[in-house]
Amino acid sequence: MGSVQVIPHETTIPTLPEAQWYAVQTRPRHEKKVVTELSEKHIDSYLPVLNEVHHWSDRRKVVQVPLFPGYVFVHAHLHINARLAILRTWGALGFVGPQREAIPIPESEIEDIKTLLMTKIPLSQYPFLKIGQRVRVRGGALDGLEGILITNGQKKLVISVASIQRSLSITIEGYDLEPA
Repeated sequence: MGSVQVIPHETTIPTLPEAQWYAVQTRPRHEKKVVTELSEKHIDSYLPVLNEVHHWSDRRKVVQVPLFPGYVFVHAHLHINARLAILRTWGALGFVGPQREAIPIPESEIEDIKTLLMTKIPLSQYPFLKIGQRVRVRGGALDGLEGILITNGQKKLVISVASIQRSLSITIEGYDLEPA
């Protein structure tokens, strides 16, 4: 008779990839409702809020408003069931990304937001600016001036005259910028 050779094999238990953060777009003014419903579905979510004082004719009240209106963050493994549970949440429009495909947000960015909000330092929303982007100065003596942002730390702006192919660089510390 022939001999039977037993080949040992390792049994590996498939592990789920680590949960990651994703942004979900919501209907306008439905952020808190989406977070509540996600919580009821046992899906970890985060809605960063600011406390603002709202004035009415007869009273003043501190109101919590979303830091990023129209968005909530979810922390999940995006297997098909979790994805469907998130997308079927009333008020959730879809994931943020190309063709509504969920793109992970680095944990460090979420932690940075949490840290900023815990410090109680006054903050406000600011337009998203990238180096190389065309921007416009808001306010002050340079109001309306347009150029290309070259560094964000010192806020250096390059003004170019295309017809003579010459450029000027200025430091615009203390000025507000917006996308042009």
